[in-house]
Amino acid sequence: MQFSRANWKRLRLTGDQRNVCYPHSLQFYLEPPSESISLIEFESLAIDRVKLLKAVENLGVSYVKGTEPYQSKLESEIRRLKFSFRESLENEYEPRRKDHISHFILRLAYCQSEDLRRWFIQQEMDLLRFRFSILPKDKIQNFLKDSHLHFEAISDDEKKLREPEILASSPSLSGSKVDWESESVYKIPFADALDLFRGRKVYLESGFAYVPLKDIVAIVLNEFRAKLSKALALTARSLPAVQSDERLQPLLNHLSHSYTGQDYSTQKNAGKISLDQIDSLSTRSFPPCMRQLHKALRENHHLRHGGRMQYGLFLKGIGLTLEQALQFWKQEFIRGKMDPDKFDKGYSYNIRHIFGKEGKRTDYTPFSCMKIILTNPPSQGDYHDLGFSKRDTLPSGLSEVLRDDT
Repeated sequence: MQFSRANWKRLRLTGDQRNVCYPHSLQFYLEPPSESISLIEFESLAIDRVKLLKAVENLGVSYVKGTEPYQSKLESEIRRLKFSFRESLENEYEPRRKDHISHFILRLAYCQSEDLRRWFIQQEMDLLRFRFSILPKDKIQNFLKDSHLHFEAISDDEKKLREPEILASSPSLSGSKVDWESESVYKIPFADALDLFRGRKVYLESGFAYVPLKDIVAIVLNEFRAKLSKALALTARSLPAVQSDERLQPLLNHLSHSYTGQDYSTQKNAGKISLDQIDSLSTRSFPPCMRQLHKALRENHHLRHGGRMQYGLFLKGIGLTLEQALQFWKQEFIRGKMDPDKFDKGYSYNIRHIFGKEGKRTDYTPFSCMKIILTNPPSQGDYHDLGFSKRDTLPSGLSEVLRDDT
């Protein structure tokens, strides 16, 4: 279904329709989004998703997964970033929509290499594990059905009939009578419970595994991992259709390298470009933010401090030496009618500073995409943002790429 703007407004006004779109606070992301969004919203949703997955990763290192401190901290992060997490909350349409669309955006960014796919899958699995752990028991069966997982809870009579065997085979129940009485048990085809079988943690009979609710999360996660891994591979195959859009590809690259990208702590490329290459490189290879800064510098022969820092560190990162940088900035500022002595006294110090030759002598690194977005917002007369216009919208072929990856 393709949502027009008018249809989307009707969805906002009709609670039942909104619930049909996103009936749960978690999902398997089986259907790609089909509505049109602007590049500004595309960028914002993607950034928040990366922040969320990074928080999931950090908390998994700092705390034991599933413990009370871990659950509490992760819930706070999800709430702060305005994603969905609890089934019983009202007005959850927007957080669930955000969760849905942002997941598919990051598929585009993190399908580009095996390392990126592995990182993305792990964080998404940890996020799903958390959400599943707080899903009300009376909602689990509906979630499994909506996720195309045909696992049915057995009746109380069948559960009582196999009580000794299931208790003896399921360490998660710990033989507790209280746990057993409140626990649902699911009858699952043997092939879907291989991990539990390998660990001798499940009761098998006639080709079926009898899995307590406490253990079914492992099977749900295995299914999710398999589906997401396949989807990422298909997305990577269709990615050239997106890479042809010069507005979108740089943002996807920045997102995918936000936490696993190249280390610029040393200037490995020093001297590998010349000043006469910069103009051609700016149109062919620069990301939109740097292309915009270069264009503004060539037109106005000046950039304010934020722009000089962002663009100066970028030029340093791609290989400009200190001597080349001084020459480049001085020539441009002089074209703007600045006196050479004024440049030498007022501006050359800052250039030498970012190369670690003045002040604290710190060898500064280029700003990451995240730092550009989250710090020093541009004001009037500035050009140091991500280079997108609010009039930009996603290319028409993007929704087809997303649809093809399921």
